Amino acid sequence: MCKKLLIVLVVCLALFSALAACGGAPSSNSSTSTASGNTIHMEDNSFQQSSVTIQKGQSITLVNDSGTPHFIADGTWKNGSASAEKDAGAPSVDNLQISGNATQSIGPFNSAGTFQLYCTIHPGMNLAVVVQ
Repeated sequence: MCKKLLIVLVVCLALFSALAACGGAPSSNSSTSTASGNTIHMEDNSFQQSSVTIQKGQSITLVNDSGTPHFIADGTWKNGSASAEKDAGAPSVDNLQISGNATQSIGPFNSAGTFQLYCTIHPGMNLAVVVQ
C-alpha cells in the first residue's frame, strides 16, 4: 500500500514539475532544463537530458524511471573511463544508490558553476548541473 502511494506521489510530482517547467508535456529531445525544472529522469543507462540549469541554493531530484539501479557520484565519464572528481563548491555525492523506480534529491547547490555527476556503473552516463 505504501509503495503504491509513493509511486503515485512520485508520478504526480514528476508530472507537476514537467507542466510547471514548460507549460505542457515534457520533450524527450530536451538537452537542458530551466530553473523550475529541477527533476531529471533516468532510463536504463542514461539521463534523459545531459544537463540541467538551476539557481544557487536549489537542489535537483533524480527519478529512476526504470528497474535498473544507478550509483551516482561526483565526476564524469571521459573517453570511456570513469573520472571521480568532486568540483569545489558542489554537494558531496559518493555512490548514491538510486534503486529502480525510486527518487533521490541532491543538494542544495550553494555555489555558482558547472558541476559534473555520473553513474559509476553505466559508461557515458553523465549529467552537468549548471548553477547560476
